[in-house]
Amino acid sequence: MARTRTWATIALTGALGLSLAGCSSHGGQRAEDARRAATAQGRAAVDTPRWTFAMITHSGDGDTFWDIVQSGARQAAVKDNIDFLYSHDANAQQQAQLVDAAIDQKVDGIIVTLAKPDAMKAAVARAEKAGIPVVTVNSGSAESKAFGALVHIGQDETIAGEAVGDELNKRGRTKALCVLHEQGNVGHEQRCAGVRKTFHGTVENLYVNGTNMPDVQSAIEARLQSDKSVDAVVTLGAPYADTAAKAKADAGSRAEIDIFDLNAKVAGELKDGTLGFAVDQQPYLQGYEAVDQLWLYKYNANALGGGKPVLTGPQIVTGDQASALEQYTKRGTR
Repeated sequence: MARTRTWATIALTGALGLSLAGCSSHGGQRAEDARRAATAQGRAAVDTPRWTFAMITHSGDGDTFWDIVQSGARQAAVKDNIDFLYSHDANAQQQAQLVDAAIDQKVDGIIVTLAKPDAMKAAVARAEKAGIPVVTVNSGSAESKAFGALVHIGQDETIAGEAVGDELNKRGRTKALCVLHEQGNVGHEQRCAGVRKTFHGTVENLYVNGTNMPDVQSAIEARLQSDKSVDAVVTLGAPYADTAAKAKADAGSRAEIDIFDLNAKVAGELKDGTLGFAVDQQPYLQGYEAVDQLWLYKYNANALGGGKPVLTGPQIVTGDQASALEQYTKRGTR
């Protein structure tokens, strides 16, 4: 992406303007306006080399969560003068092959998820052997450091599950159904285990095929029909909120539907009471900070976290709080 004017030139112009204005209180505002204008026009805010970063995730097709992650990553890529490449595959072996393809392209940095870490370990090792820095994002906080990644950016899934358990306690719930839509995903197992750790009631795991929504709905409905004592259904992704709500209605259940992740539709359903609460892990921030971390490492050998994961969540969002976040969810950044 060609640039007709580097940020260094913009900054110099701003500095000259400030010197002429003396101690004008408007100087800082003008500099901020210039930065926003540069970003809006697709210009970098730095004049560092045009590096290429690849993000490879375990996302399936049509998952809106990953649209938000990408939105953050692409915004940071514009600012940092980065060519950003995105690919994904829900199959762990295929995801590993996509990492290999990025290595073969000799990219300058790799961002990868570790939903199924055993399948990804060798691919991450190959990247490091090739001298390509790796940042893990979203899933794999427990394995990231051992695999040699610079840092993990995301939500600790066990801590997130514990936060859900605490919230269920506050709401007086006694029996929760934790719906796992992707078997083998260690993060999902950790979420439900975290709920079980802090929840004073009982937790039952329900495994479903997340790629088949009718099957997901029928499985939840059958469980709610057979056990009227279930008073909370916890789904592990925003796309499953509506499905769980339909299952609840068809089963004649009074269980509260609570979910992981946030988007515009979820914010609206929190406001109208269709959903009880959501767990926001701030996916925009995960994508943005992952790109920024690689840029900082390439430019200045910086690494965040001091060897610990950099947490972007969890944040419990209720109906009262959803109104304040709705404007951000509508623009696709929350």
